[in-house]
Amino acid sequence: MSVTAKKAFDIETSIRESKQPKPADIAARVKKLTAEAVGIDSHIDTVQRLLVMGEDLGKRWDVGHVDLPRLREGGMHAPFFALWVPVYFSGAEAVRRTLDLRDAMQTLFDAHADQIELATTAADIRRIVRAHKIAAFLSIEGGHTIDDDLRVLRMYYQLGIRAMTLTHSGNNNWADSSTDKPVHNGLTDFGKEVVREMNRLGMIVDLSHVADKTFYDALSVTNKPVIVSHSSMRALSDVPRNVTDEMLWALAKNGGVIGITFGEGFVNPKDADALRAAISMETTAPALTGRTLDDYAAEDVRKLFGTRVKVASTVEDVADHIDHAVKIAGIDHVGIGSDFDGVSGPPNGLDDISKMPALTAVLLERGYTEDDMKKILGENHLRVIREVTGN
Repeated sequence: MSVTAKKAFDIETSIRESKQPKPADIAARVKKLTAEAVGIDSHIDTVQRLLVMGEDLGKRWDVGHVDLPRLREGGMHAPFFALWVPVYFSGAEAVRRTLDLRDAMQTLFDAHADQIELATTAADIRRIVRAHKIAAFLSIEGGHTIDDDLRVLRMYYQLGIRAMTLTHSGNNNWADSSTDKPVHNGLTDFGKEVVREMNRLGMIVDLSHVADKTFYDALSVTNKPVIVSHSSMRALSDVPRNVTDEMLWALAKNGGVIGITFGEGFVNPKDADALRAAISMETTAPALTGRTLDDYAAEDVRKLFGTRVKVASTVEDVADHIDHAVKIAGIDHVGIGSDFDGVSGPPNGLDDISKMPALTAVLLERGYTEDDMKKILGENHLRVIREVTGN
C-alpha cells in the first residue's frame, strides 16, 4: 500500500470509528433508559414461585429470574405477571388454580404495598411507575381457565386481570394450540365469542401459544389491537410458538405488539430439542384433583424450572430476533416478553431480569435510538393497553 493510499485508508477508518458509539456513551445511555423507560415485560411466570415455593419476592434471591429488587435493577417497572395454569388442570380445577394464583399475587401486594401495586390501565402504569413502584399487570395463561363460561371470564376481569392467552400448550374446547394436533380448525364459534367479550370488557387478547389458524381467526374477529406476549421469530428458530413473517405483517396491520421471548429453543435452534422435551413433560395429564393435583403441579414446577440448564442462546441472539421483528413489522410493534421464571434456560448474558440493560446495550450498539428503545421497552405495549382498556 502506498503512503498516499495508507493515509486515505487511515482517514476513512478514523471517520468510521468516530461514528461508532463509544463504550462510555453506551453505558450512560443504558443507565438513562433503565431509569426512564416504562419497562414492560409482557410475560413473566414468577407467580409460580409465590404459590409453590412461598418465596418473599420483596428480597433479592439467587434463584429464579425475577423479584422486586431485580425488576428495579433491570429497569422493568411494569411486568405482566402471568397466572399460568398447566393444561392438566381442567374444568373447575383450572378455575380454582387461577384463583389460587390471583390470591398469591394479592399476598405480594399486601406484604409490599410500598413497592408494588396492581395496575389495570395505562394510566395506572404511568402513575405507579412515577411513584417509583412496580406496576403489576395481571394476565392469564391458558383460555381453558374460564371453563367454557363467559361469566368466569367476567369475574376474572373483576379481579383485575386484563389479558389472557386463548390457549396454552394444548387445545381447549374452543381453540387450537400451536403445540397440539388441530381439532377445531382454529377458533370455534364460542371461541370467537370469547374474543368479542374480551374486546367488550377491555381485556387484551394474547395470541402466544395459539395455532396459526387460531391466530388468523382471532384477528378476523377482534376490533382491538392484540398482543403476542412471549414468542419470537420462526424465520430464525423454527418452533411452532414462534411467528412467521406473514403473521408479523398481520399483527402490525392490527396495531398489535409482539413480546420477543428469551426461552430455550425460541431464540436459538440449537436449543430446540430441550424445548420440545419440556413441552412434552408439561402436557402430561394426570387423573388427579384437589390437593393431590396441587402437589403434582408443585413438583412439576420444581422439576421444570428449579435449575438452570445450559443453552447455546445469547443476548446477541435475542437482539437478532428483535432486529428481524422490527424489519418486518416496524418499530411500533415490537416489545419484550421474556418468559422469565417460565423457562429453564434463559440466554447467556440475560440470566435474569436484572440483566436487561445488557440487551439494551447491544441494541444501542446496533444503532437503535433512545426513542426506539423506549418503544421496545414499554411504550408500544402501553399503547395497546390504553387502546384496549380505554385509559
